[in-house]
Amino acid sequence: MSGGLWPKPPIPLAWRLTSSPRSEQVSQMWWAYLRRFDIEHTFRFLKQSLGWNAPRLRDPRSADRWSWLVVVAYTQLRLARLLARQVRLPWHRLVEADRMSPARVRRGFRYIRADLPVCVGAPKSCGPGPGRPVGSQNKRPAPRYGVPKKNKTGTRGHPGAKQAG
Repeated sequence: MSGGLWPKPPIPLAWRLTSSPRSEQVSQMWWAYLRRFDIEHTFRFLKQSLGWNAPRLRDPRSADRWSWLVVVAYTQLRLARLLARQVRLPWHRLVEADRMSPARVRRGFRYIRADLPVCVGAPKSCGPGPGRPVGSQNKRPAPRYGVPKKNKTGTRGHPGAKQAG
């Protein structure tokens, strides 16, 4: 029935191409399709283990800086695979150092410092800074950015704005 009552069956990836691909292109697309789960697991690790979506930032520039900081931490974990000690859970198998996942490297990352040479001396002790004088008010409150919400008429407004109706 072509009236649109029934959903159409999914079309395989190779049939959606407008031109006929070469065999190496088909092979490359197939391997990219198989690697999609690696990308999903990477995003899951960034969010759950490295706290990509944990902070509640008020400024979009702060969110960009936090995203870059999480990417740098992930890159550091990937580069430290050969240095990190394998701290395994009882059900994990022993794997080669270059095949360790970022989560395993994160568990053994704290032991890297013991193997590194000492480059600096002990820090000098000092007291806390002066801070704000006791009893004084904060002169610059943090800026707040509202989330746009739809009101009853369907136009967009800010949470602090008066609603029509």
